[in-house]
Amino acid sequence: MAMQKRSNIRLPPEVNRILYVRNLPYKITGEELYDIFGKYGAIRQIRLGTNADTKGTAFVVYEDIFDAKNACEHLSGFNVCNRYLVVLYYQSNKAFTKMDKEKKRSELDRMKEKYGVSTEN
Repeated sequence: MAMQKRSNIRLPPEVNRILYVRNLPYKITGEELYDIFGKYGAIRQIRLGTNADTKGTAFVVYEDIFDAKNACEHLSGFNVCNRYLVVLYYQSNKAFTKMDKEKKRSELDRMKEKYGVSTEN
């Protein structure tokens, strides 16, 4: 009955099962993230950033979209080791748009070099 009730709820288009978390302490572990985010529902996967440019970020994938929505609402601004978490819904279209722009820019630069075109005055 509860699942039938949930299916009638209209969610905003940006809501999905994947959360993007920023402003994490660098020394936080995956187990600690499971403890924090697991309170809101079953987690399928957590990916913690390890490179210099991804440190302090993570992706949390929930089994259920409603659990992700609940976690996002409650954990955005949550204080962990004197750092306030920024919890957002992962939006793949924005990530791919950025990659497409970079790809087109490199292709344009390659074409300019190939044909000897300069845009400098």
